[in-house]
Amino acid sequence: MRVGRLELETAWVGPPRTSGPVLVFLHEGLGSITQWRDTPTAIADATGLPAFVYARQGYGRSTPANVPRPLTYIQDEGRLLPAVLAAASIDDAILVGHSDGASIAIVAAGERMVAPRALVLIAPHVFVEDVSVTSIQHAAEAYRTTDLRARLARHHADVDGAFWGWNRAWLDPGFRAWNLVPLLPAITAPTLLVQGELDEYGTTAQLDAITQGVTGRVERVLVTGAGHAPFRDASEVVHTAIAGFVLAHTR
Repeated sequence: MRVGRLELETAWVGPPRTSGPVLVFLHEGLGSITQWRDTPTAIADATGLPAFVYARQGYGRSTPANVPRPLTYIQDEGRLLPAVLAAASIDDAILVGHSDGASIAIVAAGERMVAPRALVLIAPHVFVEDVSVTSIQHAAEAYRTTDLRARLARHHADVDGAFWGWNRAWLDPGFRAWNLVPLLPAITAPTLLVQGELDEYGTTAQLDAITQGVTGRVERVLVTGAGHAPFRDASEVVHTAIAGFVLAHTR
């Protein structure tokens, strides 16, 4: 799909598209369409809604990104989202974001670039925590010394650009000042927060900040035994929670 100068890899899954709301999936900082696994299809089928999944610039088979990425890359993606939705002819969206994708959804809604029907934020970040930096440092070491690069290369045409674009931005000392909390009061859409109990990239302080900051109603699910990707670690629990939330706001 063409969005300005970008060619973005996209996929539609689930029931045939109708005139109603669309589930829009926003992947994590190292994510892609394929790394969602069966989550978009499972939730689309459970809710009867079509799902649109895309890979941002620099990920999957989309246009490569320039590295280093600017420290504003999350805000930049949130501001690009209206153009992505317009290119896909989506005017009634339920945003389902994971990690960076959840933060991108917060930017789009908090800056009122998009008026989502609802938000599903999985392992969201609105500020930088020490645990995030430590885990991202460990990821850099794993990328250099283990099979992590080979595993990610199955999902990304430019695997080095995808990894280092994300990793170096988060580890830049200037990124410590990154903070989306001031955007939260503008978010009026009902919001579901999902986080793994063992999330290695963030704590429930992120959920607390969002719960206290947004104007809309918030529901929270803390997934026992799950890490940063609870939809993979405990898929049945997470799919059921998300589908129930979506159905409650589309009936």
